[in-house]
Amino acid sequence: MLRDDLQNSLKEAMKNRDTQTVNAVRLIIAGQKEKDVEARGKGLEKASDDVLLAMMQSMIKQRNESIKIYQSGNRPDLAEKEQSEIDVISRFLPKQLSAEETEAAIKAVVSEVGAASIKDMGKVMGALKNKYAGQMDFGSASAIIKKILA
Repeated sequence: MLRDDLQNSLKEAMKNRDTQTVNAVRLIIAGQKEKDVEARGKGLEKASDDVLLAMMQSMIKQRNESIKIYQSGNRPDLAEKEQSEIDVISRFLPKQLSAEETEAAIKAVVSEVGAASIKDMGKVMGALKNKYAGQMDFGSASAIIKKILA
């Protein structure tokens, strides 16, 4: 489904001569092809949607870091370009959980896996990634997990 959405968006953006969207979707599709090659190396036909969602989240994270650098370097034009790419990539991600929803989900997973100390953080992160791929920022989730398990 995600792959079809990407192809359809690319075609639509090309028809509308929306170069920003075309460029951003092409970047996503290139990353998708890269993940598919990795998956074939592991004996799978293609990368799963969860892998693709995680890839897109990392693309957004990279662009957010670039925006900070461009803003500190007084380059608002480049920061704006990165933000427009974030906007396009975000269209293909499921609705992100709010801070409250993220904390509630983490608490539920902590009790599910029976995590009692910081040593169980890997179990909690693994379960979260399986359940909430593409819906949660796992960087901020990590801090919340540490706070809960401390």
